[in-house]
Amino acid sequence: MIFFPHERDWNGTHIGTHFLVLEALQRQPPEFECYTVETEYWGAMDAPNLMVESSAAEVGDLMAATSFHAGEVRRNPYHLRLPAWLQDNVRRGGELVGGQGGAAPDFDFATLYRLRRWRAGVAEPFFAGGRMLAGTDSPAALFQDR
Repeated sequence: MIFFPHERDWNGTHIGTHFLVLEALQRQPPEFECYTVETEYWGAMDAPNLMVESSAAEVGDLMAATSFHAGEVRRNPYHLRLPAWLQDNVRRGGELVGGQGGAAPDFDFATLYRLRRWRAGVAEPFFAGGRMLAGTDSPAALFQDR
């Protein structure tokens, strides 16, 4: 499983990383397979297909870890804005991942991703529609019944 930014994450380094990862994947032998998980931070994804809940304790740990990026948080206190972003992901993900007009999950915080399978030199959908992974669920549930 390879995590990397989506192709329109706005930040030039993130976009460059996206295309470097794709280039590396395309250089693999045709029989190479893996899962790809595209992330968002600077720019929202148009089509995420996975929402993963985070607990309040996990959000606290993320805030604390981010606070150690001293130069970054001096110019913009990202760590203090993190909870609001994760809450907004629940709002967006309820519609984008769960389906327009559907019931939002009972999450306080979440991160949105696009999970796909890399097979035969291309990224292909791994499942139809979207999935929501509660903090109490095992990530293995995403790969069962496949």
